[in-house]
Amino acid sequence: MSTAVKPHRRRRHQTFLAGRIGYMHLLYFLLKTTSLNRLKNLGRSRPRGVSWMILIVTARNVERNRCGCESEFLQGSGERTMTSLVAYDDSDQEDDDGALSPLANCPMDDIRQSQGNQKWLDSNFYGPLLPSPHYKQLEIGQCGDGRTVSEPHREIYPLPLGLSGIVENSSSSKPYSAPQSCVNLTTAKRHQAAPPGVSPYIPKRQRLAAPGKREEPTSLETTDKSTVSRLLTEVSERVRPYLGTRPGRAAVPRCMQLSLQAHQAPINVIQWCPVPQLSHLLLSASMDKTVKIWDGAESGQCLQVYSSHSGAVRDACWSPCGRRLLTGSFDNTAMVTDVETGQQIVKVGNQFKVMCLAVQPDDPEVFLCGGYSSEVKAWDARTCKVERVYRARIQQTLAILFLTGGREFVTSSDSVSRDSAERTLIAWDFQTTAKVSNQIYHERYTCPSLALHPQQDSFVAQSNGNYMALFSAQRPYRMNKRRRYDGHKVEGYAVRCGFSPDGSILATGSSTGSVHFYDQQSARTLHTLLAHQQACMCVSLHPVLPAVVATCDWGGELRIWQ
Repeated sequence: MSTAVKPHRRRRHQTFLAGRIGYMHLLYFLLKTTSLNRLKNLGRSRPRGVSWMILIVTARNVERNRCGCESEFLQGSGERTMTSLVAYDDSDQEDDDGALSPLANCPMDDIRQSQGNQKWLDSNFYGPLLPSPHYKQLEIGQCGDGRTVSEPHREIYPLPLGLSGIVENSSSSKPYSAPQSCVNLTTAKRHQAAPPGVSPYIPKRQRLAAPGKREEPTSLETTDKSTVSRLLTEVSERVRPYLGTRPGRAAVPRCMQLSLQAHQAPINVIQWCPVPQLSHLLLSASMDKTVKIWDGAESGQCLQVYSSHSGAVRDACWSPCGRRLLTGSFDNTAMVTDVETGQQIVKVGNQFKVMCLAVQPDDPEVFLCGGYSSEVKAWDARTCKVERVYRARIQQTLAILFLTGGREFVTSSDSVSRDSAERTLIAWDFQTTAKVSNQIYHERYTCPSLALHPQQDSFVAQSNGNYMALFSAQRPYRMNKRRRYDGHKVEGYAVRCGFSPDGSILATGSSTGSVHFYDQQSARTLHTLLAHQQACMCVSLHPVLPAVVATCDWGGELRIWQ
């Protein structure tokens, strides 16, 4: 009894035999047309992770190969199909020896090579060679007679495995060369221009070697000295209408008024002058060792530049009278400078890098210095001597804030250890140097900046937990757990925050470059201003003009909004 073969098994068997026969035809064709050494090189150069794929390729007009051998299985048919193994590299282009695989030329080069004297199979073996769909002509020069010389756009393609051991360009193949009569030739490799709005990268050595390349909006050389003196001492015409009137409710700015490339390095702090008559003056301190005064209300001119420090200026503030500046630097010094003349009045040296400063509200001649030290020193500008020293078990002080009345102040440290609750925020008695409270902030985040409410007995602390916490300015300085201002990012930057003159709006920068405005009572977000491309380091609300805000960023840019 004979068993019949089922139809689906018969078809599977026929397909298997057809594949076997096609593979044998391919091996026979390669043996006839390729030397044994090239076949060895072909097997040795097989990349790892290659997925093989059977393709049907049309072989036309192949009468004989370069070795003189007749293709027996192609005789008698003008056109017949055959199977070919083509390798597609789906992993890295590496050989077993660790070397990279050669790269194929563009299709136009293959067309030129097929027309010349070659040492490989006829181009018809792979069918007609057509240019890439992305083929374009690039104008590379202009001849004297007005003709335009063009060269095809070269695109590099991975070389198939079947060509890696067979293709061998002839020495007669020459690269493209333009006519000698052409002029204004450019190389085929073109440098792409930077997109609009994106400044090109400048290496740090070039920036330090040529710091004057960046253009400032205004320069001191083009400004008359009498004009500068007038702007530093007289009332601005824009501020004058608002003097003597009760300030209205603060508003949120919507549009940009000025944009200045103020410094060559990150700006750490900006602050409007607290005196209403001189509130058009804007202070900026930067890591480029300079402090500048700007006409921020009108023209945006740079009125004064102070370069007394030899290190980065980490903190700066106005004196209550508006005629002096207090600056602290990484050169271990703190200075008091006259605003109009630029002369150095007081210079005190610390044994640590100065990170933060604070002027005593009751006695403006006394100020506090904190930094990379476990101590906070109180200096007297009249005697240039240390009056008091406040010691704590910390490594550095990040911020100092005098509370209402000036009898107590709060310091922020960088302690985030297991028992850091007693050292993150510390309240001090100014006269006795004793710790009033060290159990204020119980979360394991540092607070890079502090801000006092102008009308209420409260203050806020900027936390690296990406929120601002509200505290009472009265003992025992409890934190308001029901009111938290979040939505911005700090991410390790010393981002500063501040209140509006009436205390209704709280503003802060963000590491994303935006400025966030919060309602002080409800803690809801009023507006988010996309101010800068880099981290926004400080926000200062104008003390007189409504809805006027100054912002600065990590790239040295200063902007005024209204």
